[in-house]
Amino acid sequence: MTAPRKKTRANGEGTIYQRKDGRWEAAGYVLAADSTSKRVRVYGSTRREAADKLAEKIADSNRGVPVATADSTVSDYLTYWLNGVAIHSLRENTHTRYATCVRLHLIPGLGTKKIARLTAKDVRTFLDRLRTTCQCCTQGLDTERKGCCAIGECCQRRLSALTVIYVHSVLKSAIEHAVREDELPRNVARSVKTTAPRPRRFRPLTTAEARKFLDAARTDRLHALYELALRTGLRKGELLGLHWEDLDLTTGTASIRRSLQRTRTGGLTHLPTKTRASERRIALPTECIHSLKERKEQQDEERETAGPAWRDSGLVFTTPTGGPLDPANLTRHFRSFLDRAGLRRIRFHDLRHSTATLLLEQGVDLVVIKELLGHAHLGVTAGVYAHVRLRLQRQAINALGHALGGQDDEPDGPPAAAVVR
Repeated sequence: MTAPRKKTRANGEGTIYQRKDGRWEAAGYVLAADSTSKRVRVYGSTRREAADKLAEKIADSNRGVPVATADSTVSDYLTYWLNGVAIHSLRENTHTRYATCVRLHLIPGLGTKKIARLTAKDVRTFLDRLRTTCQCCTQGLDTERKGCCAIGECCQRRLSALTVIYVHSVLKSAIEHAVREDELPRNVARSVKTTAPRPRRFRPLTTAEARKFLDAARTDRLHALYELALRTGLRKGELLGLHWEDLDLTTGTASIRRSLQRTRTGGLTHLPTKTRASERRIALPTECIHSLKERKEQQDEERETAGPAWRDSGLVFTTPTGGPLDPANLTRHFRSFLDRAGLRRIRFHDLRHSTATLLLEQGVDLVVIKELLGHAHLGVTAGVYAHVRLRLQRQAINALGHALGGQDDEPDGPPAAAVVR
């Protein structure tokens, strides 16, 4: 009797076999990030799963798309991840920040190491060095301009704790993708814990300052924008991306659908809102409805003045010729306005913080504030404004102490209902 022939795989399809631990392993040659041919291994709980994973990688390789391998260096893998994976899931500005982080910090610090041999100790040592090393010396920033570091007088320009945490998070995201693709057994970057810095302290406008701000804004061309920012807490990009079609001044509502931002490739571009929760419908205060109607009349006058130079963008807040307002120009205009009004310098984003703070101090529920601001989770709202909640707690405790220390005029009456938010 002739023995059955072994099933053979076609040339280039790789090999598949079952490991001692029960999992199936498939291996084959693919195009690596450094343009060479390297062997890649994938795993699956069944033969079919392992075969499908390998077939997908070989198909990508045949199309000329580099595939990460366990033999890749950290530099090669990060380049592959940025250009082949992250670019499809990140907003353009976020991808640009990731790429800058990889170029300036991760590749110089860890790039030559094999990603499969990267350890938690390597990551911890890298982050510690990042915290303590002068960036002018590391990146040679003073070489051309002959600054202090170039002449032997180090300026000790170190990265902030927030930047170090950001670099760590980018590395974790990249390695996590390798783990999900069964290219690495675990994410060693997650084993390294970084101490979260204290949150940045900000001083939102007090009630008196907010009144002064609104009074001064009435004489400014961007009065309606400033009032809408303070009374609703909309983000800068959401305000600049607001179209007239998004407003219903009859019912007093606004639909927040997009954000105007400047990107490296597209210039001023309309993008989706920051998160899914940021796409929302909000109620407009009466004062904002009046100022927006005035803004409509103002825009009609500007259209007549501009004549043929007018650009009909459909935006609520525009330049005098109808074009979109650049976020950077709005920041400069805002600073000049504060100086002219005699108000202390704050960031434009602090108007949003001021909205939430003033609402909390009026006893508005956190859930309502979360929906108004478009936060994805209630914990974000509660965490950012913890200082206000502490003050409200003290007010509540003092109120309770006053009640417990006073005379009870009606000892037999029912207790009064009190709501503490």
